[in-house]
Amino acid sequence: MRMLGSAALGLALLGLLPGPAAWAQKKFITVASTTSTEQSGLFKHLLPIFEKKTGIQVRVVALGTGQALDMGRRGDADVVFVHDKVAEEKFVADGFGVQRFEVMYNDFLLVGPKADPAKIAGGKNIIEAYQKIAAASAPFASRGDKSGTHAAELRLWKISGVDPRTGKGGWYRETGSGMGPTLNTASAMNAYAFTDRGTWLSFKNRGDLVIVVEGDRQLFNQYGVMLVNPAKHPHVKKEPGQAFVDWVISAEGQKAIADYKIGADQLFFPNAGR
Repeated sequence: MRMLGSAALGLALLGLLPGPAAWAQKKFITVASTTSTEQSGLFKHLLPIFEKKTGIQVRVVALGTGQALDMGRRGDADVVFVHDKVAEEKFVADGFGVQRFEVMYNDFLLVGPKADPAKIAGGKNIIEAYQKIAAASAPFASRGDKSGTHAAELRLWKISGVDPRTGKGGWYRETGSGMGPTLNTASAMNAYAFTDRGTWLSFKNRGDLVIVVEGDRQLFNQYGVMLVNPAKHPHVKKEPGQAFVDWVISAEGQKAIADYKIGADQLFFPNAGR
């Protein structure tokens, strides 16, 4: 155990500073989540409400969904809060998660430069838009980071019949980074990009980027939450972790999600239990 300095020890003895035992008892959990929940500002809104109610602190590690699930597999997180349903269900089926709960949804968007070199602005068919981007060899910035957003982007490329790797290093650029940095790249190079609406609404450095395609049913974006299985990793903080899961899908947690807005825009729509 790290030794207290003499001044700190004196204050602890006077009751002015919590001693080592009090610090050790401080409750916290680690939540592995996506960059979209963190960069959109959602957690800054939710976590103070949860902590005030429960006294449990939440330390968020914001990664792509694939990396967040890997954290859970290693037992480096107590809870996983992500958005790739197929991967989440496999995570539970493989025994790494206790149970998956749906929490909220929003949608994905295709954004691009006002000049719109692929001539797709105003459309509602994401597959047709992808095909036109590839045909025009129009610049496209992809996260390329195995995140939930990246996984959704790749599924849509596959449906469109286009292999974007043929344009890799040319019109198709992988940033290997989160949504915010990828949007910054797209803004700098006047490229198209696939993004979740929450991050887009909170993104300031848009430059000439605008929404070009939205409203397609294939752009639905569901989020789920899971307690990491303590049977796999006994050190997982089961009770406080489950308390967070229970709260975020409770009426109070769902209302807190619905209440988070930027201006008049609601970023996420609660749907636990539906």
